[in-house]
Amino acid sequence: MSSTTKVRTASPVRTVRGGGFWPIAYAFAVMMAFSAAPTPLYVLYQRRDGFGSFTVTVVFAAYAVGVAVSVFTAGHVSDWLGRRRVMRWALLIAMASGGLFLLPGLAGLLAGRFLSGLGVGLLTATATAYLMELHLAQRPDASRRRADVVATAANIGGIGLGPLVAGLLAEYAPRPLVVPYLVFEVLLALAVAGTFAARETVQRRDVRWRPQRVSVPAADRGRYAAACLTAFAAFAIFGLFTSLAPGFLVGVLDQRSHAVAGLVAFSVFAAGVAGNLMLAGFALRVQLRIAVPVLIVGLAVLIAGIWAPSFAVFLAGGLLTGAGAGAAFKASVTTAAILAEPAARGEALAGLFLVGYLGLALPVLGLGLAAQHLDTRTSVLVFATSLVVLLAAAARPLFRPARTP
Repeated sequence: MSSTTKVRTASPVRTVRGGGFWPIAYAFAVMMAFSAAPTPLYVLYQRRDGFGSFTVTVVFAAYAVGVAVSVFTAGHVSDWLGRRRVMRWALLIAMASGGLFLLPGLAGLLAGRFLSGLGVGLLTATATAYLMELHLAQRPDASRRRADVVATAANIGGIGLGPLVAGLLAEYAPRPLVVPYLVFEVLLALAVAGTFAARETVQRRDVRWRPQRVSVPAADRGRYAAACLTAFAAFAIFGLFTSLAPGFLVGVLDQRSHAVAGLVAFSVFAAGVAGNLMLAGFALRVQLRIAVPVLIVGLAVLIAGIWAPSFAVFLAGGLLTGAGAGAAFKASVTTAAILAEPAARGEALAGLFLVGYLGLALPVLGLGLAAQHLDTRTSVLVFATSLVVLLAAAARPLFRPARTP
């Protein structure tokens, strides 16, 4: 779309009545689950198509590039075109990508991952803002806590459910590279149907399309940047467990079950949801003061599990890092939403998710490159050390008391 093309854009949030909160939460969770479904299947793709661990990182990077492109070009357009419409587009794109996964060969896998990323880039900021607005419209006198918790749980918990479902189907159902995608096609179709139960929360008006930009008060830009970098670090952890972790389980820890690979990924993201829930009642700065140290300790335990090697220690490190990353991510999303003006909330969240999904791709791609020259243990140690340095720099401004909306 050119910069001179006119589209209809949304005015600030309007008052709405009726339901829709839980159907949108379901759609958010199913979409994120589908995005992570290939995690326990990469070993099967490697066996079928004859590629190595670095190609896995390239396939994963194709997904993250799709997300970044989508967020930059269209992740904010639900502020203009309406939340419900953009949600449907995202879900239909996901269904189309599911068809590509059924094609034979590496090209179909790459194309499917890229298209899946495009859909997720449309969805994440849109669904997060949509849930906040539906919650506030239905409960105008309540705090936003329910929306924050549900949005983060749908995002992180959904990513965890995808590998669990796909891993179990790959282990126990026939045709492991076909059946998981057929199951998710049905779940996504139900999510599309569910959007018709949700009310629109924005009004549209004509303006010119422009690519992603972020509008936050000048005094809050430092906090917003810190929130984005914290999301970058949290997504880097999630990227590790949705790309290379199954290979670690097979090559380093001798765990070859697809169900186990899916269960490990699920447990990490479930810990993220649990960390989110346990800290939801605390002030943002308190959440971060707990989440960041837990995340750092978890990285240390994770490294110990790889160096030992010990599956139990590796899993314990994954649970700790997942809990810390989930709480840190939730705090960063809440911070961005608080700092943004209501009419630009989707835009501010899209900016945060853009940085976050760069964190999903770049560190994991770097880890894959490092593994070509270093052994697995050393490359993961470099990865973890870099994240600790980033977290130490990024989280500090967020420890200050947050401005109330």
